[in-house]
Amino acid sequence: MDIWLKLLAALPIILATAAASAADQAERSPDHELPAHITRLTFFGERADFSHDGKRILFVEKTFGDAYELDLETKAIRLLTAHYKHRGYTRAMYLANGDILLSGPEQFDPKNPGPSRVQCFLYVLDKGLSRPPTPLGTKCSEGPAVSRKRMHIAWSQVAAQYPEEMPAGSSRIYEADIDTAGGTSGLVNQRLVLDSRDLPFRCTLECQNFRPPDERELTFSAYGHNSTDVCGVDLTARTVINYSNSPDQYDEPEGISPDGRWTLVESDRDSFSGQGSGHVDIWKLSLDGKGTWERLTSFNKYPGYKASNPVVSDDGRFMAFQMARSRDPAGVGYGIFLCDFAKAANPR
Repeated sequence: MDIWLKLLAALPIILATAAASAADQAERSPDHELPAHITRLTFFGERADFSHDGKRILFVEKTFGDAYELDLETKAIRLLTAHYKHRGYTRAMYLANGDILLSGPEQFDPKNPGPSRVQCFLYVLDKGLSRPPTPLGTKCSEGPAVSRKRMHIAWSQVAAQYPEEMPAGSSRIYEADIDTAGGTSGLVNQRLVLDSRDLPFRCTLECQNFRPPDERELTFSAYGHNSTDVCGVDLTARTVINYSNSPDQYDEPEGISPDGRWTLVESDRDSFSGQGSGHVDIWKLSLDGKGTWERLTSFNKYPGYKASNPVVSDDGRFMAFQMARSRDPAGVGYGIFLCDFAKAANPR
């Protein structure tokens, strides 16, 4: 009887301890337990891009937000798109001459943002920020690919953007040069790279990166094929290679190494495999056909979190990426982080 009385007396303490432990577990987040080689740079922002000299990072405030630039030495943050009216942007990327390629809608309804994310157009903002951006006259589905060496881009389109000329369910990729003659920007030498209807499998296309160093290949996401696969297309022969080829595994290519030997991938290949884009972490995938994988982050080991949208600096020393939540739409981020590859390889 005494034992039961003691247990009953201790029950509130046991329950309180269990509740506190559960609360502590729920409050754990990857940004509070970062390894030494990863540093938090901002507490807001998403979709980072390195400047060519590696001294700055360009990012968007939020989906349909402004574009900002972070100085990595001083940590100063500069707003780039405040000098004109706009509907917000989903992408901001450095062009080879230092100008900025923007993607954003012409119309935006905050109560129904989905259509605006689909109906985005491409613009060029001059690096001097002396005027509003110049429209390039084409819609872009999700992110464009930007050459790091020349004024050249690739972009994807889906049927919802051009229903009068594209069959439902189809997608395509174009490439073109950006002509800046006369102080304005426009597309020239445009050509079709790939049409999803010409592939031996069904998927939705999103271009990702020109593969260095010669940029004769373009990596792309094959959404819906094996969940999602990492693919590349030869820009001359138009042949396609599947680099991940992992059934029921979500593998989306993102940033690429400056020597073109590997690409960063958002993947759910660990214990969360099969749960899709809401449970990804960042991995490195070799592009030599051997399919060698290396894990770079462990954010999805914290319930409700993931790491996403990584890019590589031009010298190959750093990776910028964002923290994200599993429940949010793809691309939504809660701050920019920096990974030092040298420190990761030689921890102290």
